[in-house]
Formats: sequence, structure tokens, C-alpha cells
Amino acid sequence: MSTQSSYATERPGRPGSAPGMTGWVGILAFAGIMMVLLGLFHVIEGIVSLADDSFYKERAAELALGISYTAWGWIHVVVGVIAVAAGTGIFLGMMWARVTGVLICVVSAFSSMLFLPAYPVWSTILIAVDVLVIYALVVHGREVRG
Repeated sequence: MSTQSSYATERPGRPGSAPGMTGWVGILAFAGIMMVLLGLFHVIEGIVSLADDSFYKERAAELALGISYTAWGWIHVVVGVIAVAAGTGIFLGMMWARVTGVLICVVSAFSSMLFLPAYPVWSTILIAVDVLVIYALVVHGREVRG
């Protein structure tokens, strides 16, 4: 009986003890998966931009940032590769991955906003995913530690 009561009185927040994991760990798993998926989406969008300029609805000069689709393609590929690396690091609980994840999602949302006239539905989906990942990483990022 006394053994059972001593376990019940232990507090997870004792000095020197690691904080316990909560149900929010699932949100971080979601953020890691979405970062990898977001990176793959950007890589696909970049490859399409590099391969076929006529695929998109608007001409490159009519976008908010009037650079060629080749330049847009390389921007998307680089953002995508970094996003995949950050998503992998999030699964490992790495602090650099959380910081990089937030920064890459801000860059991704901004570039998708500038790319909106060329491919509106795809860009809107990417912006929504970016916002969800930023929320998960900023609010619940400490739940998983390496």
C-alpha cells in the first residue's frame, strides 16, 4: 500500500527530472510529416517550373516578383530540400530543425504568396500547410527532445 502511494505522490516536474511527454507529441509528428510533404511539394513545383514554362496560368513577368520560371523553379527546389531536412530533424527532436522549420515555413508561405497568380490552388494549400506547421512548432515544439 505504501509503495503505491509513493508512486502517486511523485511529481513529474521535480527538479532534475525531464518533463513528461504529453499528447501534443502527435502534433509534432504531424508537423514533421507535413514538413517533409511540404518539401516534396516544393520540389515537384520546382521541377515543373524548370521543365515547362507554359504549364502555369500566368506569364512569369505578370507575377508579383517578375523573375523567370527557371529562377522560381530553383527557389522552390532549394526550399523543398531544406524543408525535407528540417522535417527529418523534427522527428529526431532537434532544436535546429524546429528553428529551421519555422523559418522555412515563413519563406515558403511568402514565396507561395508571390507565386499565387501562377498556380492559385496549389499555392493556397502550401500557405495553409505552412501556417499549421508554424503553429505546431512554435506552440508545442518542446514536447519532443533529442
